[in-house]
Amino acid sequence: MKKPATIRDVAREAGVSVAVVSRVLNDGTGPVAPDTRAKVVEVIERLAYHPRAAARELQQRTKSTIGLLLADLANPFFARLADRVVWEARARGVHVVLLTTQEDQHLEAESIDTLIERSVASVIATPAGDNLDKWNRLIDLGINVVFVDREIDELDGIDVVTIRNDSSAETAANHLIGLGHTRIGFISGPATTSTGRDRVAGFRRAMDAAGLSVDDELIHHIPFRGDAGGDAVGVLLSEPEPPTAIIVGNTAQVRSALRRIKQAEIRVPEDLSLVVFDDNPWTELVSPPLTVIRQPIDMLALHSVELAVGRAKGLLPEQRRRIEVDAEFVRRSSSSPAAQRTPAP
Repeated sequence: MKKPATIRDVAREAGVSVAVVSRVLNDGTGPVAPDTRAKVVEVIERLAYHPRAAARELQQRTKSTIGLLLADLANPFFARLADRVVWEARARGVHVVLLTTQEDQHLEAESIDTLIERSVASVIATPAGDNLDKWNRLIDLGINVVFVDREIDELDGIDVVTIRNDSSAETAANHLIGLGHTRIGFISGPATTSTGRDRVAGFRRAMDAAGLSVDDELIHHIPFRGDAGGDAVGVLLSEPEPPTAIIVGNTAQVRSALRRIKQAEIRVPEDLSLVVFDDNPWTELVSPPLTVIRQPIDMLALHSVELAVGRAKGLLPEQRRRIEVDAEFVRRSSSSPAAQRTPAP
């Protein structure tokens, strides 16, 4: 007995993706060129394909698959986030399609198209660029989106899971201010990202509350990829009045910044106090162990997967959800009172 045709059979015969067949079957869910639509309809009739059975098949498949679109797997933060998202998804019987944008908005646009073709039910993403039309396309197709770590202000209807970036940076700055530091450098991510903007805003708030002026020359917005962290440290140390402390709020640039400090033979914390945003075991193994803002990656993954899976299964109310989790401040030996610093021999 011949097996009934499946949606994959139709897509293969018509030379299109499963997503295109789905749009033909569900008119109004997305654009399809007239010639393509005619070809798909002809294949459906020739294979005696039953759309209702196909709709059930597609619905079942998509509910068990989510897309994970992250900015840069070379960044240990995102590598661990990917690992935890996959773990949480598998615990719920859900598969994950993982793509990375390498902080490139053009690659991000291509990746979004790929996820549409894979007919995923939900997408967990760290947006690298605006790509407003692409994100809106996902929403128009009924694909749930959860932004994790970063967000896009113009897309205020999308679920967001993030740490409290502004208060985390404020905590780091208050720690250094409490140690007597008044000239503090801040190395952040690009100002085009929500994390970059929010962390600098928290830093400025702490400085203002302490009655300290903010020298804009000591604030550096730098890319996540490359070695710009080391370059930023070099510029800060070459200031006529260099900072006595630096906060590295760009997680991807921590190692580059540390390398430049070591190359400059700057002693930490005797010559320079340091606080970094990171969540790696090595931060307590280096000498001296680093004072850190530890980001709760496990919680970011847990909440993101719960939202993505819950949306796919229709278990959550329509209202957009914003979940903010607290990062943990961990004081170690890389920060010390400014008054106790001793000159190099």
